[in-house]
Amino acid sequence: MIGVFDSGFGGLTIFRELVNQLPKYDYIYLGDSARAPYGNRSRELIFEFTRQAVDFLFKQGCEIIILACNTASSEALRRIQQEWLPKNYPQRRVLGVIRPTVEEAVHPVKLLLRSSRKAGFNGVKVTKNNKIGVIGTEGTVSSEAYIREIKNLNPKIRVFQQACPLLVPIIEAGEHNWKGLDLILKTYLKPLLAKKIDTLILGCTHYPIIKNKIKKITGKIRLVSQEEIIGPKLADYLKRHPEIEKRLGQSGKRIFLTTDLTDKFPKLGSQFFGKKISPIRIQL
Repeated sequence: MIGVFDSGFGGLTIFRELVNQLPKYDYIYLGDSARAPYGNRSRELIFEFTRQAVDFLFKQGCEIIILACNTASSEALRRIQQEWLPKNYPQRRVLGVIRPTVEEAVHPVKLLLRSSRKAGFNGVKVTKNNKIGVIGTEGTVSSEAYIREIKNLNPKIRVFQQACPLLVPIIEAGEHNWKGLDLILKTYLKPLLAKKIDTLILGCTHYPIIKNKIKKITGKIRLVSQEEIIGPKLADYLKRHPEIEKRLGQSGKRIFLTTDLTDKFPKLGSQFFGKKISPIRIQL
């Protein structure tokens, strides 16, 4: 199966597009809602939480796992890939969302352009003035993972970051239509707009839910939103790694798991996923 992990249910925006674009595969989604948000946790704790989730999903039969959580991708992915995975599951893979997001913002590959057109997305344009903004959780921003990845692809680009600690709790509480959110967004985005960025990376999988609100504030600035990116990137990855693709189930199975099953998860999770879901509570 293909596993998709997030600290809550924000990753369902990624999961929705994966299922839409690659519907034949079997998937498990796991949201660690009991311990969300991850953004204000220590690096060591984020690694441990992520390791527990990845280990659980591998034991459920996952061959490949997408960390649909920018905080986990920035704070835990490298250590999991380089230290933990070779010792425990050397034949399986864990992928993050930051690298493909940066490629989209800086130097999109031709395959992604073709895939995006087929999926009905607008054409991809590279930054014109070499000024890119990033919004994310405190953990993602403080890790500077986006800065490193962007500089690796193009050292001339200037990167301006803004931590947005209130956004995930507001979205997880189901208050993304709250009028006060507009004022909070304007406060967070004002420093980035002052830098004259022409591209803004939405560095959290919760943010597509409020993308229209962000767009009203940012105007013509190009938004790079992860739910549009990961599906084509995963399709490309599986083509390049047939040894993994051939081990994936193709019955269209969908399993939704959470570490804290409140009334909120199936209700809001269904909004994020776009269809009614029936999550199952598990313990890590």
